[in-house]
Amino acid sequence: MKKILVTLSILVLVIAMAGIATAGDVPTPTEAPAGVKIISAADAKNQISNIKVFDMRKALNFGKGHLPGATSVPYKWTKKGHPSQRTGEFDVSKLPADKNQKILFHSDGPNGWKSYYASKKAAEMGYTNVLWMREGFATWSEKGYTVEH
Repeated sequence: MKKILVTLSILVLVIAMAGIATAGDVPTPTEAPAGVKIISAADAKNQISNIKVFDMRKALNFGKGHLPGATSVPYKWTKKGHPSQRTGEFDVSKLPADKNQKILFHSDGPNGWKSYYASKKAAEMGYTNVLWMREGFATWSEKGYTVEH
């Protein structure tokens, strides 16, 4: 009986660890948070000169390439777990003083929850023109759009 319990305990642990390992593969919602509008990479490209872009990826990834004129504002997780229940933070002092300015958040792509949470936070702070490029940097670069280094 003891051997069965040990085996079951190990099995539960292995299953739990597998769930943690794949949590990063969970796609972001297909609908934007309240007060946020989803924008495609193509639409972002067409409006890039009129948008303040915030890249929520790690500084290392930003350094490898980013959207023209983007500002690096790495989003840091403060609570791990399933992406839909994580919490995090970023330097909100880098956001514009004008809460009516058009601002765009992006991270890696549809599995990049950092930009989802950052755009949600900006809307909660009273920003009125918040855009979320759900497709992220992956789609931007796949389409061959201009990338700065």
